[in-house]
Amino acid sequence: MTTGSSRTSSPTTDSGGISTFKGQDRALRADRLGTTGLLLSVLAATAPLMVVAGVMPTTFGVMGIVGQPLLFVILGLVLALFSVGYAEMSRHVHNAGAFYAYISRGLGGTAGAGAALVALVAYNALQVGIYGIFGFEVSGLFATYLEIDLAWWIPALLAALVVGALGWLKIDLNARVLGVLLLIEVVLVVIFDVAALGDPGPEGLSLHAFNPDTLSGAGIGTALCFCVAAFLGFEQAPVYAEETSRPHVLVPRVMFLAIGGIAVFYTVTCWAYTVATGPDAVVGTAQEQSAGMLFFLTEGLVGDTFTDVLHVLFVTGMFAAMLSFHNVVARYAFAMGREGLLPAAFGRTSSASGAPGTGSLLQTVVALAVVSAFALADDKPTGDPTAPVLHLFTWMGNVGALGVTVLMATASVSVVVFFVRRGAAGAQMWRLTAAGLATIALLVIIGYTVKDFDVLVGSGPDSALNWLLPGIIALALAVGLLQGLVLRSRKPEAHARIGLGNEAFQLEKAAGTTDR
Repeated sequence: MTTGSSRTSSPTTDSGGISTFKGQDRALRADRLGTTGLLLSVLAATAPLMVVAGVMPTTFGVMGIVGQPLLFVILGLVLALFSVGYAEMSRHVHNAGAFYAYISRGLGGTAGAGAALVALVAYNALQVGIYGIFGFEVSGLFATYLEIDLAWWIPALLAALVVGALGWLKIDLNARVLGVLLLIEVVLVVIFDVAALGDPGPEGLSLHAFNPDTLSGAGIGTALCFCVAAFLGFEQAPVYAEETSRPHVLVPRVMFLAIGGIAVFYTVTCWAYTVATGPDAVVGTAQEQSAGMLFFLTEGLVGDTFTDVLHVLFVTGMFAAMLSFHNVVARYAFAMGREGLLPAAFGRTSSASGAPGTGSLLQTVVALAVVSAFALADDKPTGDPTAPVLHLFTWMGNVGALGVTVLMATASVSVVVFFVRRGAAGAQMWRLTAAGLATIALLVIIGYTVKDFDVLVGSGPDSALNWLLPGIIALALAVGLLQGLVLRSRKPEAHARIGLGNEAFQLEKAAGTTDR
């Protein structure tokens, strides 16, 4: 595979003679991220405190699933299986388009175009959705500590502007910002874990939450949908491949570190919830306290001061997640602009920082527009967490999670096709088996997500939202596929370059490389 030096010398071509080099302004700046910076950028998107304070109590309370810690173990294994093939693909393809680049290499440029638009819509939805809960939490802090009534959309819009400004800056600065916030979050949650396990509830250090019997019932599939969203972020590592010194080494390493770390962290913390309240009382406590469950428990276990700090870090953790998702959206837009799937202006980087400035601007405009629309629709009094504040969070979050899960399943299929077509099936057999198993598991989760979307967004069984919201992903896929077909018909050279990025890909290496 060509090295970073080719970016500044001569154009690179693949075996078919297709030039994909478009100049230094079409290349992300290499060697800007090492293992630590990449890992922190990826983990920040998982928003650990938001998951601990939001997702876990919701799953306990809404689904009534005591065995949620076991769900995190199961999902960790499923996503580890997915990462086996995904990581191997990352050794061969270094492209900021990540998902759609991988899919185009296995399933063709038309499928890649469809995946590109799904990725752009899904990650935008995930990023924008956080502004709803962020604005509400910030307004709550102002009301509690400063006795100031502040409409939720004011801090949400201000945050969108700040995130957009940081998106223009260098990625290593962003990595430091994300890293500091992330590490503080993790330390505080670990303190809660230690306090809960050191001072258990009436049932002691019970392991009942890991009993498979706790996963019986009709709500398991929906609970999986809730929990899979908690892991989203680990799959972003390949998006930064062009900005690392050794992407074939660093990207797989970071993905597996992220999956393992997230799975262990969430499993232990979720178990600490059941220990603090007792397995028999965890569902009832979650139903009573809702998103305040973590803070309710820390007041008794660690004290008011710790809980106050936790409230503040809850907000900064959400900011870190917004910034991380913003960076990913900007890079997808950059990759799509570079390959003709968006206007060419999106395929250029900032001369000052080397960041994808136009893509960053696009994401900021989308965020401001969506938050403004929800703000205009808000006729509730300040401090009321009902529509559209939480709707922005739940609607967009679940749309985004569905889109990313669809991309993971499709990417797993693409991995199998990619290596089989290149005669590497024998050498890669165990990786292809893992990808196949991951595909089946992810399709099951997708099926439950669509089937139970009314539960996920709280819309009711007869609401039009049950098909309108998942329909956003279906529409993005349809429009992307149509764009791919049009390109194949009218601009076959542009269609042939989908997924190739700024460096031509040497196809023969896929079959000629021995099993790694």
